[in-house]
Amino acid sequence: MSELVQGAPVVYAALGDSTGVGVGARKGGGYPARLLQRIERVRPGSRLFNLCASGATTEGVLRTQVGRVGEASPTLVTLGIGINDVTRQLSPEQFARNLEEIVARLREQTAAPLVVSNLPDVSHAPAVPAFLRDEARRRIILFNERLAAFAARHGLFLADAFEKSAAVIPTHPEFFSPDGFHPSDEGYEFWAFEMWPTVKRALGGGEDGT
Repeated sequence: MSELVQGAPVVYAALGDSTGVGVGARKGGGYPARLLQRIERVRPGSRLFNLCASGATTEGVLRTQVGRVGEASPTLVTLGIGINDVTRQLSPEQFARNLEEIVARLREQTAAPLVVSNLPDVSHAPAVPAFLRDEARRRIILFNERLAAFAARHGLFLADAFEKSAAVIPTHPEFFSPDGFHPSDEGYEFWAFEMWPTVKRALGGGEDGT
């Protein structure tokens, strides 16, 4: 297992869904690629081992992603998952159980710091019908409660993608790609910008880079 060495290049393993892949971006990729740009400014030579897959759920992470983390010997791991669980009507209780299994399997492979992103408030995404927005927001909040409890229980770093997005998304349609659901380049950049302070803390803090 790899220890995080202050000042050393970071081996960053990303687990998650299409937002980790960068679906909707014209250039620059999703939030992991944009986080890597920031990491490289303070840890030159860092690299990304991106296991994210479009359409992934927590069950998909368990099935095809988490078992490969050890291949990278990472010194940083991020997990951004849950929106597809919300849209596919997975129960919050099963979501929480899947998260527990993910972290258990991760810890069999690495002691690297784990940054977990909660779910952004996409209830106002153009692709979400107006009559479904209240229910979508309710389920996102329920899932984020499970994520917060999970992160606290295991001492993980929790990046809040919800609070700022809830305030900002309704007035920034440019944050969405033409499909009306996935982020645009501007949306991904906003997401990475909001996650970066938490990632800096996971790396030991004190580094500057925006």
